[in-house]
Amino acid sequence: MIRVVGLVAKYQEPKAADMISWLVPWLKEKKKHVLVEPGLFKNGARSCNKKEMAKKADLIVVLGGDGTLLSVARLVERPQVPILGVNLGGLGFITEVAVDELESVLARTLAGDVSVEKRMTLEVQVRSKRNKPKRFRVLNDAVIAKGARSRIIDLEAYVGEEYLCTYRADGLIISTPTGSTAYSLAAGGPILYPSLGAILLSPICPHTLTNRPIVVSSKSMIRVTLRSAGDTVILSPDGQQGVLLKDGDVVEVRDYGVPVSLVKVPERGYFEILRNKLKWGER
Repeated sequence: MIRVVGLVAKYQEPKAADMISWLVPWLKEKKKHVLVEPGLFKNGARSCNKKEMAKKADLIVVLGGDGTLLSVARLVERPQVPILGVNLGGLGFITEVAVDELESVLARTLAGDVSVEKRMTLEVQVRSKRNKPKRFRVLNDAVIAKGARSRIIDLEAYVGEEYLCTYRADGLIISTPTGSTAYSLAAGGPILYPSLGAILLSPICPHTLTNRPIVVSSKSMIRVTLRSAGDTVILSPDGQQGVLLKDGDVVEVRDYGVPVSLVKVPERGYFEILRNKLKWGER
């Protein structure tokens, strides 16, 4: 039963402000409690931050793009709470609902007449001799990349206890199937069906051209050790924040164990989304 609806929006997006101005009274007419982020037009809704919203809402509606959805998805620890992503423009693979569809899709969601797809998330830990371990949760990917003026870097990678290789590259993308259509795709990685239990490793501009992307089981634990001294190297979990890595620091990635639930429009299949977003079949 959906009683509390949270609204998250891309700041400084005029479309989002316009939509919230009618969404709040529309939801209140349906006897729903409405939560909005601080700084957004309340219109009778209660203001709370994303962390609090992730704990209290029964449904979260995201108005923006994939980045906006990622900013709240990593905070939702209850897989029974669906997230409805509304694309306000741009590419958007996980914010698949168009603006003109929102009212009808939201009404169906409140009535329980849509499907919900579980997407795996990853736990990312940074271990360093100098600092306390840092822990993150990602829906898309964890990217280890060199700074603009750094040389090619060395990344020693293990899958479980088995040595994979030492990547000599500009970086490495470790992604979920959901993230396979993000940075990994631009780096030449394959597209994975989103419900697969798998982890994808895609090197960024590898020095050895035979270093190709590889897919491993979601039960695997990935361990990557930075073996480059004096270079600027940054870990970016879901592009939300940056962690400076030093020589010898270890990045460990595994299945987080708690999926994120995304509202799906039953009439629109994943391959249709790929065809439309990536312009497959067009000349």
